[in-house]
Amino acid sequence: MVLPIHRKILAFSFIGWVFDFYDLLLLSFLLASTTLSEDLRLTEWDESFLLGTALAFTAVGGLLGGAAADRYGRKPLLMVTILVYSIGTLLSGFAVGMWTLFATRAITGIGVGGEWAVAHALVGETVPPKVRGRYGSYLQSGSAFARFFATVVGYSIAPWIGWRWSFMISALPALIVVLIRRQMPESDVWERHKRESTQTGEPSRWALLGEMLGPALRRTTLIAFALTTANMAAYWFKTIWLPTYFTAVRGLPSGEAASLFYADQLGSVIGYVSFGFASDHFGRRPSFAFFSVLKAVGLLMITLGWDMVAGNRVAVLGFMFVLGLGEGNWGCIGPLLNELFPTRVRGAAIGIIYNLARGVQFLAPVVITWVASQSSFGAGIALAAPFALLAGAIVWLLPETKGKRLESH
Repeated sequence: MVLPIHRKILAFSFIGWVFDFYDLLLLSFLLASTTLSEDLRLTEWDESFLLGTALAFTAVGGLLGGAAADRYGRKPLLMVTILVYSIGTLLSGFAVGMWTLFATRAITGIGVGGEWAVAHALVGETVPPKVRGRYGSYLQSGSAFARFFATVVGYSIAPWIGWRWSFMISALPALIVVLIRRQMPESDVWERHKRESTQTGEPSRWALLGEMLGPALRRTTLIAFALTTANMAAYWFKTIWLPTYFTAVRGLPSGEAASLFYADQLGSVIGYVSFGFASDHFGRRPSFAFFSVLKAVGLLMITLGWDMVAGNRVAVLGFMFVLGLGEGNWGCIGPLLNELFPTRVRGAAIGIIYNLARGVQFLAPVVITWVASQSSFGAGIALAAPFALLAGAIVWLLPETKGKRLESH
């Protein structure tokens, strides 16, 4: 039975994730719409390096945050990680060159990497199994709202207040830590596991990693990592340079570019919600595969197929909507990782797999820049489509986990 406390846990985790992902995306929009690059004298390769910095350091945050959440609890780590990424974003507003911005983006990445794992472990462990799929999708849908806020700030507010103030006001979500501290409970599954583990002692981070790679979990760990990496590549090859692709490459005015992102975000919200219901009804695997195909179709049509649809604004908006709809498959990753791993390693496993997969994506902006120099930006971004299809195939190598009850051991 879904209780008010479950909705409260979802709400706080959702808000933390929205601003987590917003902070991760913000730089892409500020580079496209403000004088940041000129002010800090950044080259195109500097921009690529900086766009990948936060992604790379999410791997560090995932390694530290997930294991710490298994040891100290989900709630305190959720508060700490929100504070860390908010501080990183605040300090980004004071950057004076590439290396200072690199340092502050690294801090942001560490906080972002820790928060996702903790939030999904907390929600996955507390809600009833029959609604875990849709609650995981509701939580993950925060990324669509994050893209909406990043679009609004990047195209409507930043040109007016400047990139420094855009970074600084984006640190305000740190205030929600006060509410989390007062009103959100700890995971009952984690508390039960903690009581039981006092008899045998708490395993170290390396012991947890060793168990993930041990005979019992090795295959699951490697396949889950491959799935998450492919899906992550499909996302970041598309997302990281998309604002620049629309404005600088395709020559769209800011208003038109923003409208395309709004279509994508509307599709994402509908995609996440519909995926949650589909995965709880039809299963994780078929739902994930279907949405992966939708994503690939949308990606191909706004990149390699641009000349076919550019003259028809409704068609362009429609394919951006389809692309956003396909992004709903991200609603599977949190519940699936929760259901694949036992409680003693769940936080560490979610954090390590998700954020190592995201950390690898620091190569995405560099690869796209290189492909653009050899061919076109559209071709570089189109590399996301085969990764989406690959993820849709890999998911069938994992067991179907719909409705699985999470145990405390």
